[in-house]
Amino acid sequence: MAGKNPYLPEQKTEKPKRAYRIRFEPSGTVIEVDPNKIPYDDHGLEGSLLEIALGNGIDIDHACGGVSACSTCHVHVRRGLETCNEPLDEELDQLDNAPATSFQSRLACQCIPNGEAGEVVVEIPKWNRNLIREGH
Repeated sequence: MAGKNPYLPEQKTEKPKRAYRIRFEPSGTVIEVDPNKIPYDDHGLEGSLLEIALGNGIDIDHACGGVSACSTCHVHVRRGLETCNEPLDEELDQLDNAPATSFQSRLACQCIPNGEAGEVVVEIPKWNRNLIREGH
């Protein structure tokens, strides 16, 4: 399952108008986001942190396929959160099930930066970094 959840209201989002960077911590990996190359992957909303991360080889666990039906892609947006779309109530409901939430918590599949911040800093929590995958 990937893409949009048919049970959630349609979100009004727009692609960023200019290039920006996303720095993923703790690895320090920086992705240069070109708005003309979105979409990168088919997981999460178009232009979401999850889509950009997966499309650039950064693994963020996402048990539901990126449709806001779980909380496994929970991340902390440490810088640039104010340039991201507002969370829907359904996203906030899922975050209620996530460990160690903060005011900077978002589901990576739903969080879309608009490009106004030169750099967005995203911390992938330790429990989300699935270093061992099953081979089937």
